[in-house]
Amino acid sequence: MPTARPSSCEKGREGEDKAAGFLEGKGYEIITRNYRMKGGEIDIIAREGEILVFVEVKSLPGGTAETLAGELGQRKRSRILRTAKYFLLEHPEYSACLIRFDVIALDVPGLESVCHMKAAFSESGIL
Repeated sequence: MPTARPSSCEKGREGEDKAAGFLEGKGYEIITRNYRMKGGEIDIIAREGEILVFVEVKSLPGGTAETLAGELGQRKRSRILRTAKYFLLEHPEYSACLIRFDVIALDVPGLESVCHMKAAFSESGIL
């Protein structure tokens, strides 16, 4: 009997587990995962020293660097930014932290298996 293929939700969770483990291995403190508000979600919120890092995780085994850029369009970035602002309003204990928006790309052909792009974008666009 063939084994069931993992759902996209299960694949996403596996990718986020891999990304969180990668960050923890680099000394990051994971604050929360899958932070949601109406109209937005942030995959991982972590702390690196005094920097609060909002991380978008993308698993694109059939994609390219161009596909990755397309996945991070203006609409997606706006949702992440809006959700990050909401998180900060809910958690004033992080108000003194610097803020950074990272992307972790998993299994993208032509890139490392875990490709961590620090400061991948800001409110003004992709850096």
